[in-house]
Amino acid sequence: MKKLISASLLCLVAAAPAFARNDPVNVTLESVLEMPEAKAKLDDTVKFYLAGKSPKGGKKLGEDIANAKTNAFNKTPEEACKWAALSALISLHDRAVRDGANAVVDIVSYNKHELFSSPTDLQCIDGTFVGGIALKGTFVKIGK
Repeated sequence: MKKLISASLLCLVAAAPAFARNDPVNVTLESVLEMPEAKAKLDDTVKFYLAGKSPKGGKKLGEDIANAKTNAFNKTPEEACKWAALSALISLHDRAVRDGANAVVDIVSYNKHELFSSPTDLQCIDGTFVGGIALKGTFVKIGK
């Protein structure tokens, strides 16, 4: 009987990865920036521009990748994606301020080393328990 139970448990543990999800979820940048938490954490000193919507010119000050995860438990895939995206945007915002930039341009999603570029959307990966996103952007000083 012990062997049967042990074998059953081993099968369940081995099959667990088959239940894991890694589904892409798209949300708009605008919907993330409209979150009350975004309004509280992000000030107007730094603007965000997705690839295809970036203004021309400006002094490039570097680029970075912000990787953020969030607990997806009891959240819809879209809610988890928005929370992860907000965390990544806060990271990019803070780096921009530190480097003297007033914009982050050419933002693309960079999940699992695959680029997703859209003039309106960000793409997250929704897992069974964790949602995550990686955003790649360039820091620039636009204007004066």
